[in-house]
Amino acid sequence: MAELKNQFPIHTFQLVLECTGNGRSEFDPPAAGNQWTVGAVSCAYWTGIRLKDLLDKVGVKKDAVYVGYHGLDRHLSGDQTKEPISRGIPISKAMMEETLLAFQMNGANIPNAHGYPLRLVVGGWPASTSGKWLKKLSIRNVIHDGAKMEGQSYKVPCESVVPGAVVANADMRIIESMPVKSLLTFPKSGAMLENRLDLKVNGKAWAGERSVSTVDYSIDFGATWKSCQLSKPVNRLAGQSFSAHIFFPQKGYYEIWARATDMTGLSQPMMVPGWNPKGYLNNACHRIAVKVL
Repeated sequence: MAELKNQFPIHTFQLVLECTGNGRSEFDPPAAGNQWTVGAVSCAYWTGIRLKDLLDKVGVKKDAVYVGYHGLDRHLSGDQTKEPISRGIPISKAMMEETLLAFQMNGANIPNAHGYPLRLVVGGWPASTSGKWLKKLSIRNVIHDGAKMEGQSYKVPCESVVPGAVVANADMRIIESMPVKSLLTFPKSGAMLENRLDLKVNGKAWAGERSVSTVDYSIDFGATWKSCQLSKPVNRLAGQSFSAHIFFPQKGYYEIWARATDMTGLSQPMMVPGWNPKGYLNNACHRIAVKVL
């Protein structure tokens, strides 16, 4: 740890880490796994050294394809010959400016639950690629084949499938950049507005490897949309804040929908997209209920 801190430049980036299964609870038929709703995402400040700088120092051969991580966590079975998780990233992602070997989170030592003393942090990609409790890296000349790289883990069908379909492993692809997404963070769903027809809403938006160009809101179930105010990201791969001052035409029940669009023009779908066996990549528009009394 002393060598890492003293022999390399230190960098700090704000980076989005989102579970690939965030939003899994909305898939129908249900997909197995933690039934996340919208909360399996964060955007902390991470401080450490660039993985690129370490790889450049130790030397990477021209046939390098992947970098796999290995952690100190133990398999639930108690079998110490098994790793619970050992995922990896392509060498091109490992060499990006924002891919870090981090030892601080939000200006303090990384908490135990987040990977103390050292964590790989890979912004914009599935959070499972950001290995905790790091003890070793493997530079591979093939796609890394560690635990949770096999079978259908963190993979989606190569082409769209009927909901509930059985998909062969050979017909799955590894998930890389996460899709564009937004989240209304204030107020909570179920807000009651008494003697007023206006409301200030806040939220966050992100888009994997890309930036968010616009966020819009609707109060008529997507029939019409109006623009939100959108901040610029602190750095590449950081989340962005948005806000809007909404005026309701009359009393009654409303749903506020948020829809982000990334720099390439791709927008969030209004409904749950692309059913897949593991319930990954749900980036449907977030919505909250409001009643104007």
